Parts: sequence; structure tokens; C-alpha cells
Amino acid sequence: MEIVKKEILKWLAADIIYPISNSKWVSPTQVVPKKSGITVIKNENGDEIQTRLTTGWRVCIDYRKLNLVTRKNHFPLPFTDQILEKLAGKNFFCFLDRYSSYNQIYINPLDQEKTTFTCPFGTFAFKRMPFGLCNAPATFQRCMMSIFSDMIGKCMEIFMDDFSVFGESFDECLNHLQHVLEKCIEKKLVLSWEKSHFMVKEGVVLGHIVSKMGLEVDRAKIDIISKMKPPNSIKQIRSF
Repeated sequence: MEIVKKEILKWLAADIIYPISNSKWVSPTQVVPKKSGITVIKNENGDEIQTRLTTGWRVCIDYRKLNLVTRKNHFPLPFTDQILEKLAGKNFFCFLDRYSSYNQIYINPLDQEKTTFTCPFGTFAFKRMPFGLCNAPATFQRCMMSIFSDMIGKCMEIFMDDFSVFGESFDECLNHLQHVLEKCIEKKLVLSWEKSHFMVKEGVVLGHIVSKMGLEVDRAKIDIISKMKPPNSIKQIRSF
């Protein structure tokens, strides 16, 4: 209850949602745990167990019924191998992360009532795009491709809300970063300072480490897999 209340108040203050009482479209609210990556811990018997630790909670709207009757948007997401190939071998990088990325895209006023959700504090609808809509990823990627169409492939790559700016030299990368940030200011795009990294020589992109040396698999993922015990049930095999 406290988690939902806190999120509702945050959304209202940011003008992301508004109260509504006469919508034909109502979806339920769920609170789901935010899970970390797989961590190996020891139980009381000293056995090593692979688990995903709960790091927080996320308020989600169950839009499955709305998604069933939604005409699908088939805008393609970028091929990850092409993005990695473009970044590999560069000398400097800036990795930028969008803040509440989906919530920065406004919904057509005629369609806002379709996002109505119910919770213990009333019924509300979104003014901006929420998570859970089947067309949200395609809509977001199309928006980013449209905004940065003159930069993608030349000085940056975009996969959803992750921006990778690159350059052959420090000054070139810094110049590219300036152009990207100017475009963000122009289009009123907000970035997450805490999750962004500036002027670095390597970084993790789509599960791989990119640097001047090329491509490497993220060693943290290799360590996790190497420490896993062989699965001994159907459930464990499916989980793996």
C-alpha cells in the first residue's frame, strides 16, 4: 500500500497521471519485486545457492486485456550485433541513460483513457506512455530514431533508453557528446546522471564490454555461469 501510494503521489506531482472516473478501460495494479542479477549465496547448511535478490519494488499495470485488442506496431528494434560492431574498436565512449524514459512521451489525449488503472486510492489514467503497453518499446525506439536520425551510426548508437556516444579521440568524443546533449535540451529529454558515464575507454553495452581492443563478453556473467551447479530438475533447467 505504501509503495503504491508513494508512486501515485510521484506520478501526480510530475503530471504523468490524472484522476478519472468514467473510463470503459480499467486495468489492475500490481507490485512486483525488482530483482538483481543472479547472485551465489550460502544457505544455513553452507551450500551455494543461485538466487536473485530483491532490491526494491516496482508498481506495474496489468495491460494484458488492452494489449490483446491493440493493433501492433511492428517498428523494428536495432540488431544488437550491428550496434556492437559499430562501437568496437573506438577509443572513447559516453554512455547515457534516459530518466523514466517511457514517461517522457505524451499519449494522444483521445487515447489516454485506455490506460486507466485502478488501485486502493482511486482510478487514474496516464498522460504519458507507461510501461506494460505492447507498443511502448516500438513507439519509444521510433521516437529516438526520429530525434537522432542525423547522428545514429556516425557518432552514437541507441538501443531503447541506452545512448552510446563514441569518438576516435577525446576531443572528438567530447564534441559528439555536446551535440547529443544539445539535442536532448532542444527536445526536452531528461537523462539519469547517476546511470551515465562520461569519457571512458570501455563500458558494458548489451552484455558485452566494448573498448579499443574490440569486444569481450562481460566477465561478471561468465563468473555467475561458472559457479552455477548443474540443474537436476525440469524447473531448474527452465530457470537456467
